[in-house]
Amino acid sequence: MQKILIAAMAVVLFSCHAEDKKPADTTPGSKTETAGNLPYTATYSSKFEMGDPKHVETIMKLWKSWDDGDISKDSSLFADTIYIYSRDGSKAEGPKDSVNAGAQAYRNMFSSVKSTIHAIFPVKSTDKNESWVCVWGTEVSTDKQGKTDSVGLQEAWRFNKNGKVDLMYQHAKPLVPPPASK
Repeated sequence: MQKILIAAMAVVLFSCHAEDKKPADTTPGSKTETAGNLPYTATYSSKFEMGDPKHVETIMKLWKSWDDGDISKDSSLFADTIYIYSRDGSKAEGPKDSVNAGAQAYRNMFSSVKSTIHAIFPVKSTDKNESWVCVWGTEVSTDKQGKTDSVGLQEAWRFNKNGKVDLMYQHAKPLVPPPASK
């Protein structure tokens, strides 16, 4: 029985042996780098792999804190200096205490916020050695006067080497009802 097992393992090992190949050309703009003859080359990076799932948990906590109206409880998740580029074109950059205070003042303008996450995934740029979380969602906010607004969000959150958020880009599109069917 042991000889049959050894013979079977040898067959599997030899049959799975791949031929040695010349390393692929991965210089920027090469066919391998751009996955074929594509019309554009990524300027930041095109070398991504799945990232750390713990970063997804961090972003979900931050979204939940925003919905709950108290972002101070998760202040430790941010780096000492942060950069936030919001959907309206505004930016906040500087020490986390100042940026978070400004974000909290903005959040306080709403009586409620309800978010839904549609997709969220961690990625790592291997050539830049940077970790990101990309999230797509919907935010329904109600201001203090009772006006409700809904937006579709896309955000990219970067983590520094210490696992703290140091940058966020946010893009949004107002949600409108679909056209009536005829």
